[in-house]
Amino acid sequence: MKASIRKTLLAAALLVPGLLMNTAPAAESEGYNLTVAGASPGGLWSLLGAGLDSALKAEYPGSTVTYQTSGGGIANVMVLKRGDASLAIIEDAVLRLASEGEAPFREPAKDDIRLLSYLYTWAPMQAFMREEFAEEHGIETFSDIAEVKPPITIAINKRGNIASSVAVAMLKAIGAGPEKIESWGGEIIYAASSEQSTLIQDRRIDMFLNSLFVRQSSIMQAANSIDLDLLPLSDETIKKVTAKTGTQPFVIPGGAYEWITEDTPTVSISAALAVRSDMKDETAYKLTKALYENFEKIANVHPAMKRLNPRIMASAEVIPYHDGALRYLKEAGLR
Repeated sequence: MKASIRKTLLAAALLVPGLLMNTAPAAESEGYNLTVAGASPGGLWSLLGAGLDSALKAEYPGSTVTYQTSGGGIANVMVLKRGDASLAIIEDAVLRLASEGEAPFREPAKDDIRLLSYLYTWAPMQAFMREEFAEEHGIETFSDIAEVKPPITIAINKRGNIASSVAVAMLKAIGAGPEKIESWGGEIIYAASSEQSTLIQDRRIDMFLNSLFVRQSSIMQAANSIDLDLLPLSDETIKKVTAKTGTQPFVIPGGAYEWITEDTPTVSISAALAVRSDMKDETAYKLTKALYENFEKIANVHPAMKRLNPRIMASAEVIPYHDGALRYLKEAGLR
């Protein structure tokens, strides 16, 4: 009887390969259950969470990446450090502050956080000024604000948003910090992107300075109501700001807006996917492999993400990549 059972099993194994011996690597059947800290629900970052989930599922079926709402990149540093999420979306400018222990952080986090990937690098700081105000005061470039010293009202993002900190750094880089602006009879207003659009249409502000995708709806809405100028940054200002904030040089090409024919140099805030530095090397390696080899899943979540590719994903310099991620990037010829 025992011999008969063995023969039956052997015959079944020949008909169904793998019944008696599963030779597939463990990683192929491995599933991950992860959380990613983002920002508010419903925005681009929540779509990125869905893209990360799709990319991981494509490589490791049964895996799940759950989007976890948060206060944004600054809050996500502490979320990650506490281990309250497996992954976190954090801007490069936030990572710079965190790594150095600069306000609002109390101590350096340079040894606690590592990267797997950039998610986007094209959210430039755009300085839009009412054309009427610019012509009245002879302002053609961003640096002209400090030269002219006009009684200007500028809207920047809300306090606690990294775009607000970068905006202040930009103004200080040209000698037009908030205190200086107030001394000229001007004012800094803190407002969200949609509010900035309304304020400039109503002529309650003269300029808004914010990190926005090119042709974002709030910009186009304002431009449909009033004439706007987009102010370029000088090379010197760009060098100062990138060194201070961890942002990157960026050029908005001429023609990106119908009323702007020349290229406009500025800086851009990028967003990265970060993990704790004590994540296992093999886990970081597998996650990185899944994301880079299925990057289209992330790129397809929104038209603004179409330019994403592995070269961009591997281009971060603000803090190191995780050792496991770096192993994959070297194998793939990306670092």
